[in-house]
Amino acid sequence: MPPLGTAPALAVDVPDAPVRAIAVVLHGGRSHSGERVRPGQFAVLRMLPFAKSLRRAGAADGLVVARLRYAVRGWNGDTHAPVADVQWALGRLDERFPSAPVALIGHSMGGRAALYAAGQHNVRAVVGLAPWIEPGDPVAPLAGRRVLIAHGSRDRTTSASASAAYAREASAVAESVSYVSVHDDGHAMLRRARVWQGLTTGFVTGLLLERPYPPNPKARSDDTTNIVAKALAGQASLVV
Repeated sequence: MPPLGTAPALAVDVPDAPVRAIAVVLHGGRSHSGERVRPGQFAVLRMLPFAKSLRRAGAADGLVVARLRYAVRGWNGDTHAPVADVQWALGRLDERFPSAPVALIGHSMGGRAALYAAGQHNVRAVVGLAPWIEPGDPVAPLAGRRVLIAHGSRDRTTSASASAAYAREASAVAESVSYVSVHDDGHAMLRRARVWQGLTTGFVTGLLLERPYPPNPKARSDDTTNIVAKALAGQASLVV
């Protein structure tokens, strides 16, 4: 059972510009745990650079960046614990910013939760970073959505082949699905951190704000920018 009084927490960064879209950042977790999620846990901290990159790139154009902290650390079997937390967060955000399109960005278990929760009416895009995929995970919630799934070629925690297979299956229902193999990186996304952040920020701001990434052409990384452009065009299989 979860600790008494445990509840999810939502931190929302609102830009000065009129709100146009929302990015929701979802951290990883464990397969089974009723332990309360704490702010200093690595899975939570690992997503802070992604939130910062999204704020920096999108604030001037009205991008809200929300960070969800789940009530408990575990997926917990058929409970799908973080999915309910994501749905709760989307409800809160819809009340505050009605009709704003949403991108869900999740790492590991957070990627799985994003894929499960993608059917909420305001979700337009999903980014799964090294997502935890199991046989039978549904693709129906992705109907009509734009999807980017990225997985490190050296990941030993979650399965790159499972992600690639899921991407192929999801392509039958989603508006587009791009699978990116991140060469020579593992589950923590640390070896090539800028590539992961560039892929995520470029895809989200390109879709929701219709802007290039990064906004300063002189700052562009040719490899990452090229992959983002191909993902935005809906190309199915990519390597960076």
